[in-house]
Amino acid sequence: MIVCLGEAIVDLVCERELAEPGEADHFVPHPGGALANVAVAARRAGADAALLGGVGDDAWGSWLREKLWQVGVDVRWMETIEGLATPVAFVTFDWEREPSFAVYGEGIAPAMRAAAGNLPDAIAAADALVFGSNTLVGEPERELTIRARRAARDRGAQIIFDPNLRPNRWRDLNRGVRLSHELIDGALVVRSNEWEARELTGEADPAAAASALCEMGAQLGVVTMGEKGVVMRGAASAEQASPAVDVVSPLGAGDAFMGALVAGLARVEWDAARGAEALKGAVEAGARACTGWGAQV
Repeated sequence: MIVCLGEAIVDLVCERELAEPGEADHFVPHPGGALANVAVAARRAGADAALLGGVGDDAWGSWLREKLWQVGVDVRWMETIEGLATPVAFVTFDWEREPSFAVYGEGIAPAMRAAAGNLPDAIAAADALVFGSNTLVGEPERELTIRARRAARDRGAQIIFDPNLRPNRWRDLNRGVRLSHELIDGALVVRSNEWEARELTGEADPAAAASALCEMGAQLGVVTMGEKGVVMRGAASAEQASPAVDVVSPLGAGDAFMGALVAGLARVEWDAARGAEALKGAVEAGARACTGWGAQV
């Protein structure tokens, strides 16, 4: 069981390029949330996956739960929170199809507070715990994330960390970097994109950055480079090219890669030395995510 700790939200996507967000005239709902996306990708890649978190008791919360259930994600540890409006993110794309987000609703902190009661059961069932930096921003969710990581390590579960640093989530991005540094040591895998890798390590070269993540304590450092593929360093050293696809949007590509990577590592029984065997399926999942407007293609 791969337990993903984090958020499920509604992505309201304007499915065309815009000069500025104010030009948006039509939004289409898609299921989203970084860790929900990871759970979906892991399940589609053949692993048992669960989301530990919560949604509001509104129609959007029911819709998200149903979407996760339909693809086989275990939702028993997703709380329905009375009186909470499920968060929504308005997503727009510029002419280079790079997304920007405007998130409405304070759902992550209440969801993490609600998840606290399910934490012991979820960790008891977990072979791996996956988390990111979105649950490090505020105190309630940060405390739960650190507690979950500690409990997973004590139980012998694998730790998978995707910093997924988003400047719009942090008033002080340097704080996000510092907190991420504290959680790298002891992880089986730390994955970042090129920009995040530079922020975390100071290394502009992706291979050097992946190695630096391992020097910080990860067994496997992985840096994704979009259409240029991925580099892995540490217990396994490998590169994998990304397949050519007709790109619609990159929304959720990193999450899809992460979910498929974790599923691949589960297939090799968490043997870090065999990490390269999981790369091909992961880059294919990431590329496939780019063929639609939503994050869970």
